Amino acid sequence: MELTAFREDICDCQECPLGSTRKNFVFGSGDPEAPVMFVGEAPGADEDEQGLPFVGRAGQLLTKIIESTKTWKREEVFIANVLKCRPPGNRTPLPEEVEKCLPYLQEQVRVIGPKLIMALGASAAQALLGTKESVGKLRGKWHDLNGIPLRVTYHPAALLRFDGYKKDVWEDMKVFTAKFVELTSR
Repeated sequence: MELTAFREDICDCQECPLGSTRKNFVFGSGDPEAPVMFVGEAPGADEDEQGLPFVGRAGQLLTKIIESTKTWKREEVFIANVLKCRPPGNRTPLPEEVEKCLPYLQEQVRVIGPKLIMALGASAAQALLGTKESVGKLRGKWHDLNGIPLRVTYHPAALLRFDGYKKDVWEDMKVFTAKFVELTSR
């Protein structure tokens, strides 16, 4: 209920110019008590149209990635973006947009209380970790987000363009899943 109330509180946000250009506010979707969260950059055209995160081609791939672990189904995790509104032309979020929207994501993390977070792509990783490091530098190790283990991998959209990243993402997901199993079997 707390997550639903929070969504209602912020769904009319006009803190940055993106509020006036969106079709739909894209809060996030999934289990409000999810043990894991996947965080991307911002909604794209399909997401803006439907009001749900990761529903286009990259989202379909993310669903396959999540479900390939045989640990979760899409509806058992929570999927969100740093930004809740689509940037024009799917451009990279501007620093001032991230600054306005990041507290919303931080509150989602607090309310959901996941055991693990997977940051998908540079924008999500940089916003969550407060860094300018590249995905290449951030991948392959655990980061701490206020006591929550966080892993960084490539955004599913990158996999659609660069087939070579698929092996890296699969390795990242294996480590992420193993950490989840370790944390939940204690």
